[in-house]
Amino acid sequence: MRIVIPLFQGFTALDVVGPYEVLRMLPEAQVVFTAPEAGPVRDGVGVLALSATATPAEVDSCDVLVVPGGPGARTMMRDEAFTAWIRRLHDGTTWTTSVCTGSLILGGAGLLEGLRATTHWGAVETLEAFGATYTPERVVVQGKIVTAAGVSSGIDMALTLFERIAGRTAAEAAQLAIEYDPQPPFDAGSPAKAPHEAMELLLARRR
Repeated sequence: MRIVIPLFQGFTALDVVGPYEVLRMLPEAQVVFTAPEAGPVRDGVGVLALSATATPAEVDSCDVLVVPGGPGARTMMRDEAFTAWIRRLHDGTTWTTSVCTGSLILGGAGLLEGLRATTHWGAVETLEAFGATYTPERVVVQGKIVTAAGVSSGIDMALTLFERIAGRTAAEAAQLAIEYDPQPPFDAGSPAKAPHEAMELLLARRR
């Protein structure tokens, strides 16, 4: 099973690493990281780098496509060559997925028109400009397209996909392997639940 995860300058690390840690445990999984040039690609902070082993020109098919988000997603969603490649891969995938603002790239590729989808709460307006209907669910399955909300929900998406590919028991074993048992110290993980002061602090940091 070939799993392709495209990297681009300004990706969010957990968008990539969360699904990778789950999906790499699928039977006969072969994970391929792609980028315009093989080698290290920096995340949105510019500190952490992951290594791409192939270029899009070298990858013309896959079973599972996982498109991460990050600050660079808003550039990539307008990149005609990149979104055309995403469309070509999608034509032959069993599953096409995104994490966080990776959904904007799927939207830019014309894959979300008329579908329900999710994304990071800060990107809803952009998502809906591509003809999708935003829903605040953690994971949204529409045919073979699966979108996940912000950053950490990529793990939920990967486990959801794992069950559909390999069955519930195998998915539960994968969850156990990474000891994914969330017990956050705060209940501030969505705009609906976060204290006003926390939202104001976050927005001030982004200005």
